[in-house]
Amino acid sequence: MKARLLAAALALAAAPAVAQDISVREIGSFHVGGSVATVAGLEPREITFSPGSPPFRYDPNGDFQAGQMYVQYVRLANPRARYPLLLMHGGGLTGVTWETTPDGRTGWQMDFLRAGHDVYVSDAVARGRAGWARYPEILKGEPIFRTMGEGWHLFRVGPADGWSREAGARRAYDGTRFPLAAWDQFTKQSVPRWVTTDPMIQAAYDAYVQRVCPCVIVVHSQGGNFAFRAALNAPDKIKAIVAVEPSGAPNPANDQAAKVKDIPNLMVWGDYLDQNALWTRIKPAIDRWDGAIREAGGRVDELNLPARGIRGNSHMLMMDANSDEIAGLLQAWIAERGLVR
Repeated sequence: MKARLLAAALALAAAPAVAQDISVREIGSFHVGGSVATVAGLEPREITFSPGSPPFRYDPNGDFQAGQMYVQYVRLANPRARYPLLLMHGGGLTGVTWETTPDGRTGWQMDFLRAGHDVYVSDAVARGRAGWARYPEILKGEPIFRTMGEGWHLFRVGPADGWSREAGARRAYDGTRFPLAAWDQFTKQSVPRWVTTDPMIQAAYDAYVQRVCPCVIVVHSQGGNFAFRAALNAPDKIKAIVAVEPSGAPNPANDQAAKVKDIPNLMVWGDYLDQNALWTRIKPAIDRWDGAIREAGGRVDELNLPARGIRGNSHMLMMDANSDEIAGLLQAWIAERGLVR
């Protein structure tokens, strides 16, 4: 199996060089999920929309759409994959995760299109083009903003004390595959997030699955929990989950892993996990969920890149210098599950 995975990975990594063109049937987008929320009791005020325009009496009260998510899709003329591929991003990020890498290389959206998938890229509730709502009237609490330095160590590019505002003074892990010169460009992708909106986000993901699937999901970081729960809520709709460094999973004591035992899972891990205190606490929780699925008779595979001799990957594997190679390994696993014609 290892030889087949490697061969398929090399084939996908080479694909852009021999097949620059794809035949696209349709590019489009939609919003899904959400509901109408009403705001009342706020004071109207006078505002000016743009310099030189007349004053306008703005009333912040009324009905608003809230809790929706945004989805962009590219459908091929002749897809080889049996089901569409849904790319779900992580916390404080958007679907841009899957598009062009910060240093200008092809992202996984194009890699998987070239591999024969219809590809759907989403922005979760209150992220990117999904839009967000008033807080705390609709979105409870206040948004959280990630600093450039927090991402440096949380995403395992370098140690916390290796961060500096000055690019030349930053210290990364030896052998890191993240394109360091593009770090500042990458942090422009950061968006606010809330720690109170998980039920709203989950409801939108569930509506998304009902609209688009059956499907295969590739999910990153915070999105892992939403994908695992979407599978619990609609096990007949999801044909496989590839979880790239998921940061959360259902509690096996509270959820019945038997519901998803027929959905194959692949857990993908990069490097330097043992050098980050948060990740040393996260992975055991994921391992417990994996173990519960296996005990129920399901299949969970693990792609531990350092154990494969592939060193230096950060938390942002889809942006690392060897992102094509990793996409190839994921594609090979998907093909091994019989999900490609």
